[in-house]
This record gives sequence, structure tokens and C-alpha cells, in this order.
Amino acid sequence: MDSFNRRAFNIQGLQIIDAFLVWLSFSLAYLVRDPVVDFFNLIALPIDWGIYKQNVGTIYDITAILVVVVPITPLILEVMGYYRHPLRSNRIRALGHVAGAVFLMISFIALMSLFFKLNASSRAVLVIAGFFASLLLWIRFLLTRIYCFYKSGKQSIKESIVLAGNPDEVERLYASIVKDETTQWRVVGRYDLASEKWDDFQQLLHDEAVERVIFAAKHSEFDKIATAVEMCEVRGIEAWVSANFMQTQVARPSFDSIQGNPMLVLRSTPDLSWELVAKGMMDWCGSLIAILLSAPLWLIVAIGIKLQSPGPVFYRQERAGRYGKPFSMLKFRTMVVDADKKLEELKLQAGNQMSGPVFKLEHDPRIFPFGRILRKYSIDEFPQFVNVFLGEMSLVGPRPMAMYELPNIERSEHRRKLSVKPGLTCIWQVSGRNQINSFDDWVKLDLQYIDNWSLWLDIKLIVMTIPAVLFAKGAK
Repeated sequence: MDSFNRRAFNIQGLQIIDAFLVWLSFSLAYLVRDPVVDFFNLIALPIDWGIYKQNVGTIYDITAILVVVVPITPLILEVMGYYRHPLRSNRIRALGHVAGAVFLMISFIALMSLFFKLNASSRAVLVIAGFFASLLLWIRFLLTRIYCFYKSGKQSIKESIVLAGNPDEVERLYASIVKDETTQWRVVGRYDLASEKWDDFQQLLHDEAVERVIFAAKHSEFDKIATAVEMCEVRGIEAWVSANFMQTQVARPSFDSIQGNPMLVLRSTPDLSWELVAKGMMDWCGSLIAILLSAPLWLIVAIGIKLQSPGPVFYRQERAGRYGKPFSMLKFRTMVVDADKKLEELKLQAGNQMSGPVFKLEHDPRIFPFGRILRKYSIDEFPQFVNVFLGEMSLVGPRPMAMYELPNIERSEHRRKLSVKPGLTCIWQVSGRNQINSFDDWVKLDLQYIDNWSLWLDIKLIVMTIPAVLFAKGAK
């Protein structure tokens, strides 16, 4: 198993343990809840603890919520960096990660219980469970850290490694690897492909019980790498070949195979991960809740549109989805019915305040008065929750461009904004969108989102979007 898969396997194992510890925390909380409350009654705190003894219930009352929350808690910890580099992790920082994740978990349970009118037991149970979860998760972190230090100092359990290739390339590669990785290695030899004999290489593999050979070579030495890999193959030794011969600015390399043919994959979009799965769940659940909560407002908006402008309530436009695949995007209509036909004429008369293929005009005469109110508070975008629910859009992602705008994109690198699913909000929306009049600047913010994507970034952008919408920040 290679180190990437081994690390992923280890992290997933720790996440399963952490999920069990969270569940255990709630079970313990129900067991010790009455003694804890009695203790506080004994020390005569000025609180009527008796109210907590009413309708306490059991853990089964919130099992449905725990089934969702318990698996998500380790994912929140992963987003916070809790599982990264255990040898270099700070114990206080780890405790902060644990406390933050547990606080979000307890808050979510309390909100869901209130929203769905479930019996979430007493507040004492939630507080006790939060304490136990924080303590158990932190103890697990400390034990893992101690084990990693023990393993890094035990020579007999370290992996025997040979570094082979061009000496300069080998040293450059070794220096670039983080300490957490190399502390698990025991470098038993270095082999120069250009000058040393094959007999010496075979003898090195035999004498040192080598488990893995890492190759770092120049282009001209690929034929020698092939020979050395064959020698490793017949002995069952792992052979790792550095792929830094192909330098990329954004794309991240990975490997796959097609019908047995090994392929080097260069991917500039987020890799498939639990974070992406969680993003999909958040999109589906978030859009469904938003549709249900805003349904009464839809009726009011529909009546307002009908009273002020004859025609349909909704406006459909063909927009570019992921990789430019077209889909029909929904909005509340804010313009006169024949607005699309007047676009070219309006461009000639008033010009375009946005450079590039996208059109923007601050005082667009095609917008009727009630439509301006809808746009100011982004209410016209609410029907796009349906697009999110159907999987055509995401809650967070680059805003979708109109299909007719795509042929006017002049720079090919700008099309990389199409490599992810479009969204309702992104960095552009929370950065004062009407203050940005350059298409280049707009795309730069979208690419910044793609290159730095994480589930935590999505959550932050959603939170930042709420005040931006309520106070009409950047909208006109």
C-alpha cells in the first residue's frame, strides 16, 4: 500500500474511532447525568436543577440526529486540520480543533431538536456529552501522537528505503519531503543510476532487506529506471518514480490506470473526497430547507411580479454548468418580458460597465421597480435553490455564465472557472460584487476559490453571504 493510500487508510480508521467516541460520549452522558445534577444540587448552586429532571428521555430520542451528526464530526475535524502531521501538531491547537468541532455538533443537535420539535433531553445531557466528547477526542489525539513518536524512534519498525537516480535530483527530492514522512524511513542506501553498476544495485536490495526504492532521475535516464524497476518488480519491492519531470502550476498529479495501462493524471479541480461528499449533502439538505422556509415569500413575490409586469413569474435562461454543459437556470423575473431582445440595442446605447464577455449596467432600463427590490436583496435568485436541489448547481461555486457569453471568452485560462459546478454564492458575491467591473478580476476570485477549496471555505462563504444579502452589500 503506497504512503498516500496508507495515510488515507489511517485517517479513515481514526475517523471511525472518533465517531465511536462521540457516540460513546452521549451514552456516558445519559448514564452520569443524574449523579452530576445531584452533585450540583448538593453544593447548593443558585440554580433550580430540578427542571432538568423532567422528560429527560433516552439516547434513542436523538438517535436519528446522532446518525447524521456523529459521522460529520470527524469530517469537520479533518477540515480543521486535526488529522494532519501528528508529529508536528500542537496539543493546544488540537484541543481548540476538538472544542470547535464539538461546539458545532452540540449546537446543530440543539437547533435540529428545536426545529423538528424532538426531545433532545435536558441541556445538561448536551453539556456533559460535549465535555466527554472533547476529553475523549483529545486523549485519543495524545495517544496517537505518543505512538507516532515511538514509531519514529524505533529503528526496527521503520521502512527500509533506497534513493536512486541522479544524486542532485535525489537530494532535492528528499529535502522537499516533510519530516513526518521521512521519520518513518530508514534510508539504507543511495544509488547513482548513471555511474554505478547493476550488480551493486542488486546487492544493495538483497543485503538491506529493502522495502521501497524511490527514483528521482533526469529525462535521459528513463531507460535505466525501467531496468531498475524490473529488478524491483521481480523481488516484490515497491518502486516509486518521481514525476517532477513535468512541472505544473496548478494541477496536482495522481495515478490511475485504463485497462492495465498506467496513467499519470494531472487534476486542477478538487479530488474526490469525503469533503466533496459532505458538500453534496450540504447542497441537497441546505437547498431543501431553504425552499421550505422561503415558500411563503415565493407566493408574495409572484403576486408582486404579476401586479407590476404582465408575463411569467419565473425567468429561465440557458447557463453554463460544469465544463460548459448547459442547464436551464431559474430566477424570479425582474425585467420586462422582451428584455433579451433589447440587449444588443441597449449595449449600443448605454455600453457595458463590465469588461469582457459579461454584461452589466447599473441603471438597466429593462428592470421594473419591484424587480429592483428583488435584485437589491438577491430575492430574485431564490428559485436557484431548485437548481441546487436538482444537482445542477451548488450552494457555493463560481456564478454560472450565460451560454451565449462563452464564445466571447478571450483567454483560455478563464475557462477553468467552468471546471467545477457553478454556485449561488462565491468570493465575488461577498467581496462587493458591484464594485468589480473587470471580468479578469471576477475570474481571478473564482480561480482563487477553486484552488483553495475546502468544506470549511464553503461554510465561511455561506455565513458571509447572509449579511451581504440582508444588508444588500454590493447589490444595486
